[in-house]
Amino acid sequence: MKKIFLLFPAILIACVLPFTACKKSSPAPEPEVYLSVAADANFLRFADRDSVAIYLDKCCEAGINHIILDVKPNYGKVLYRSNYLPYLDFIEGITDKPLGRDWDYLQTFIDECHSRDMRLTASFSVMPCGSPYWKRGMCYLDSVADSLLCVEYRKDCTYGDMRDTRKAAAFYNPARPEVREASLNLIMEVVRNYDIDGFSLDYCRYPDDESDFSNFSRHEFEKYLGHKLENWPTDVLTYDSDSNRVDGPFINQWWAWRAGIISDFVHQVSDSIHAAKPNVDVEYWAATWIHALHTTGQNWASPKSSWPMAYDFGTPEYQAAGFAPYLDVFAAGAYLERVHGADDNESIEYAFNRADTLLHGDCAYVGSIYAINHDTVAANPNNMYNAAMMSLEKTGGLCLFDICHIERMGSWSSIRRAINDYTSNK
Repeated sequence: MKKIFLLFPAILIACVLPFTACKKSSPAPEPEVYLSVAADANFLRFADRDSVAIYLDKCCEAGINHIILDVKPNYGKVLYRSNYLPYLDFIEGITDKPLGRDWDYLQTFIDECHSRDMRLTASFSVMPCGSPYWKRGMCYLDSVADSLLCVEYRKDCTYGDMRDTRKAAAFYNPARPEVREASLNLIMEVVRNYDIDGFSLDYCRYPDDESDFSNFSRHEFEKYLGHKLENWPTDVLTYDSDSNRVDGPFINQWWAWRAGIISDFVHQVSDSIHAAKPNVDVEYWAATWIHALHTTGQNWASPKSSWPMAYDFGTPEYQAAGFAPYLDVFAAGAYLERVHGADDNESIEYAFNRADTLLHGDCAYVGSIYAINHDTVAANPNNMYNAAMMSLEKTGGLCLFDICHIERMGSWSSIRRAINDYTSNK
């Protein structure tokens, strides 16, 4: 009996050691790696339902475990079953006739992703509502009121309709309460009806500094100021004979007012999504060159960050409009060619460092890179492997745009190798 008790500690150690060794040798969990699937660029790629499974298998092999699916592109129509908007089944210049899909695009991606333990984020181009180039989309239908669209004040000092431009998209006016209400209803329709893991706000902003100069926005801005403007729009801005912008005396209040509108809407969306489904992440993509985004109303930084004060447009009101606290994940868009350079403001490394300091930990963030900027040539310091590694090392994750570029450039193996090397070094 004594021998049995003496043997017991040895047996116990022998049993424990294999499990301890196994635990030590188990690989580190793979990072969150997002891949965007743009609607228009991949419209024919996913014309058939079977292609969804084929490409998601390629994603899994490459280590990609999170899809960002564009289900409301700039046309304003949608790729899910909606009670508010028509289904997008035809894109001018891409298809010569409707695809005739009898399957739900979003639901199919959700099912196929979840069957592979992948996560899926649904993405909206929130404010765009049509393509001025093709003259197609919601804003070219009689059902959309002209008053809901942005009015441009152009460089020739004339007013214009966004539908008559050559810009990427015509935009609804974010200042209109009915626009924000309709947008929120659309977002919540997806959140409530589909088992998504995240919702991404894209193009949730003003188009540029030429919009919106409608009478409605003028009156709302005057309410914000607390007095009438004597000279409109020159009290805000105008243009000289060389088409250079000339800022008026109320330009900084103008930027702060518009940033506040976007921030308030992001806050409203975040609260609504989390109230309905607390586990759905609220995500937002924006370019990391934040100093140039004041013309679009996008202050994605923390309100604790005083970064605006380093610029001419900086005010306490603009700083307070930072909407990082309302996000779960910020996709820091570093669509730049150079990878390395902590002091190079045109490098991915600089961009991610800056995003980290401006967010103040208010939300998680992931590095977002533009695949077309990064080839697979091993000797190129700016190749896909190095760009992916930079994002992984700086942000702990990776967001890639877009699947069409990854496929065309054959970047799948570079991504897999970067993930493997990053994980093995943790």
